[in-house]
Amino acid sequence: MTAKQPIVEMRNIVKRFGSVEALSGVSMTVRKGEVLGLLGDNGAGKSTLVKTLAGVHDPDQGDIIVRGQKVSPWTPMAARDAGIETVFQDRALAPQHSIVTNIFMGREITNGLGLLKVQEQIDEANRLMREIGFTSKVFNPESTVGHLSGGERQGVAIARALYNKADVIVLDEPTTALSLTETQKVFRFVEAVKDSGRTVVFIGHNIYHVWDIADRFFVIDRGRTAFEGEKAQFTGADHLIQLMHQLAETGKADTTSLRPVVDAVA
Repeated sequence: MTAKQPIVEMRNIVKRFGSVEALSGVSMTVRKGEVLGLLGDNGAGKSTLVKTLAGVHDPDQGDIIVRGQKVSPWTPMAARDAGIETVFQDRALAPQHSIVTNIFMGREITNGLGLLKVQEQIDEANRLMREIGFTSKVFNPESTVGHLSGGERQGVAIARALYNKADVIVLDEPTTALSLTETQKVFRFVEAVKDSGRTVVFIGHNIYHVWDIADRFFVIDRGRTAFEGEKAQFTGADHLIQLMHQLAETGKADTTSLRPVVDAVA
């Protein structure tokens, strides 16, 4: 098995807020067509890393490489131009409005006179919903988002990211406070995105959830890269949890227990 093509590389990223160094030389690669699980305890630096990837923060030091080319300055527009869309925990949805309105809000399809192409938006919203596996016949593009379940709302946010031509969709704690059934809906949406050749960065606190959906793991601790590995390098979710416990207790994980990469990807 050959390594997948990098889309974004974050090299030796340093980010400071006053005297506090939130990221201390973190390097992370996001590859085409994978689900990358991003893990770390509270205060580990996940949020700062995600906001840096999204262009909210421009690194104080280090480089952002997009498809082999350094991009500077790194801004939200630069991240969007690179095909990176982030769905934060609140999903930024308007629950009183329809699915189609939420998908196209701020990027409406209009004619030369600036009038909305209503039917075209409905047709495109329907296509996007079906593309990610939104199979419920109860809802259609004109259904109100407030009537959807938590997992289905996550699906609307993902559909909006796809409409924005995202190659990389960053999901920040997408299964928080969701039931097992709703979590499975989110997993189906994520698998559909991956099957389309796109990439998902999946951030979570529930290690079992991240284990179930991710192909590769990147663990950050106290603003530094702690360890990373392909799923096949671990014996199971408990192995990943054991390494994270070691990290929490001693500040270091025994990565010699990881299977060799050659064996993992053979």
